[in-house]
Amino acid sequence: MIKVTRLNREIVFVNADLIEYVETTPDTVISLTTGEKFMVLESPDQIVDLVVAYERRVHAAAKGDSDILRFAEALAPSRENDKGIVEIDR
Repeated sequence: MIKVTRLNREIVFVNADLIEYVETTPDTVISLTTGEKFMVLESPDQIVDLVVAYERRVHAAAKGDSDILRFAEALAPSRENDKGIVEIDR
């Protein structure tokens, strides 16, 4: 979710995955895939920066999870099959 400000200064959190497009009319309008539209104080470039930062956080968290999974797999019992390949018991 990204935090944006409506024209009346109300803070709104928007699901960044639902943003279909952002336009300037001259106010910034965010259009969601749900069909909802609303105007915000942030510029389109700021919206893009917020979405990029959000996606980086999401992917960093996912990478962290995979590190945990690799650690757990390293601790799991393993065995070598007849072709010399190590298999991890799950």
